[in-house]
Amino acid sequence: MEVKNFAVWDYVVFAALFFISSGIGVFFAIKERKKTTSREFLVGGRQMSFGPVGLSLTASFMSAVTVLGTPSEVYRFGASFLVFFIAYLFVILLTSELFLPVFYRSGITSTYEYLQLRFNKPVRYAATVIYIVQTILYTGVVVYAPALALNQVTGFDLWGSVFATGIVCTFYCTLGGLKAVVWTDAFQMVVMIVGFLTVLIQGSTHAGGFHNVLQQSTNGSRLHIFDFDVDPLRRHTFWTITVGGTFTWLGIYGVNQSTIQRCISCKTEKHAKLALYFNLLGLWIILVCAVFCGLIMYSHFKDCDPWTSGIISAPDQLMPYFVMEIFATMPGLPGLFVACAFSGTLSTVAASINALATVTFEDFVKSCFPHLSDKLSTWISKGLCLLFGVMCTSMAVAASVMGGVVQASLSIHGMCGGPMLGLFSLGIVFPFVNWKGALGGLLTGITLSFWVAIGAFIYPAPASKTWPLPLSTDQCIKSNVTATGPPVLSSRPGIADTWYSISYLYYSAVGCLGCIAAGVIISLITGRQRDEDIQPLLIRPVCNLFCFWSKKCKTLCWCGVQHDSGTEQENLENGSAWKQGAESVLQNGLRRESLVHVPGYDPKDKSYNNMAFEITHF
Repeated sequence: MEVKNFAVWDYVVFAALFFISSGIGVFFAIKERKKTTSREFLVGGRQMSFGPVGLSLTASFMSAVTVLGTPSEVYRFGASFLVFFIAYLFVILLTSELFLPVFYRSGITSTYEYLQLRFNKPVRYAATVIYIVQTILYTGVVVYAPALALNQVTGFDLWGSVFATGIVCTFYCTLGGLKAVVWTDAFQMVVMIVGFLTVLIQGSTHAGGFHNVLQQSTNGSRLHIFDFDVDPLRRHTFWTITVGGTFTWLGIYGVNQSTIQRCISCKTEKHAKLALYFNLLGLWIILVCAVFCGLIMYSHFKDCDPWTSGIISAPDQLMPYFVMEIFATMPGLPGLFVACAFSGTLSTVAASINALATVTFEDFVKSCFPHLSDKLSTWISKGLCLLFGVMCTSMAVAASVMGGVVQASLSIHGMCGGPMLGLFSLGIVFPFVNWKGALGGLLTGITLSFWVAIGAFIYPAPASKTWPLPLSTDQCIKSNVTATGPPVLSSRPGIADTWYSISYLYYSAVGCLGCIAAGVIISLITGRQRDEDIQPLLIRPVCNLFCFWSKKCKTLCWCGVQHDSGTEQENLENGSAWKQGAESVLQNGLRRESLVHVPGYDPKDKSYNNMAFEITHF
């Protein structure tokens, strides 16, 4: 493949955006240098507004994986990705109305602290280990994706780019704290939208107008969006995306440390919810941009597919190759696109590394050594950042053999995020589940999701379920490259064409539902959790989401937990909801000071705020 190198202006644009992003981090590092408390660093003093937090949430999970992967998916498999529009709506509704209120009002800093409040320390530690594994795997993919873009369009050495990215991110995560991450992400979100819009405008112009793009996409079967086939083995259908996609992204948004940490940094619960809904708008905009970029790319390459013709070596190189084609005479814009992918990843990976160090320090180091000095704690945290930076960068090497970046990243989230979603659902939605059911359910869910995902990696699904839509090479310049075809499958066990061939979007559903089912059964066998041991703030049965449920149904869903002795606001204001059952909570290993981790209720704003934290902890 002929590499089309950057022009001088491409490097200028790329470097400018890189330094602006880094400058934001340095600015907050200097500005907040006197605020040395861990809570100030980790949750921004809990005084953030919904705007930058919402943009940060979108940028964090819509970085280079979306910029490179989603257009490639649409190019090869069609615009069915638009159905994620529905999945994102369900995800944000459930996160804001079911999970967020529990996390926000209980006053936790780490999501895994909730598991100790609801169950006990072993459950918390098990979940923390799984989160660490999940984040290292995912971050490896995110580091690899922009390095691939650089390799394609600039000729930079691929692995040199990988390690350079890892080094920069490891350095960046030691700056600024949450405020720096949030504002950098907000800036990166704007850059992503600008980058997508430039590709959309120039690409549609090259294709002869947007009408031609739609016409050619229709002729190429790329606009067959709604496929209602219920076959779970099909890679992308309406049901795999709406159901499987909801489970996958709910594991990312509903119970993920990085997401919840940003939400609880907001000054009120109302702002936290607004951040999620504002983020939903951002998700929709990025999704639509990425899908139409894929359609424009198909219109451009409809008669000469660079992937099957051997011009490029991997589908994820389609988008950068396309950008270099349409911006060949416009120096600076290719640099903008690569900066869009690369710089967005910097903040995402840095946030992941920082979250890993935070979780490890809070859940393990601090538990073993509770009397560390502030100075020593700071140095240990920096050492953990360095350690996880090295581990995430090393994991990027493995990402090169994981397939497409979108499928690889969502598979990782499904394998680990599904069981985690099931674990938190057991705690929040099912009041009778005990710690034995929670731990047994988590292990069951992890076993099921890893079993199906690893099996699918060893025995790929049949080509009839996953092979792309037709791609033409009729007008390509003839070369010695042999056209690719469906892979020839060797002898396979019977389970390979059923269980191992399930859509990768269902991995999360398998893990979550397996965890819930096992947790409920084990709890019923070993004895239900005692009602008096459960704090009302730690559970939120589904009946709370609907006002039309009868009082009898609500009582049944709450499983005997006292919830009708007054309004929830009154309980929070006088502290009775948290103080009841304090002795039983302490028996689960909870420190006594944690009993006052209850945010206040502001009757004027009709929302919960974080003033209680400032009085208690700062």
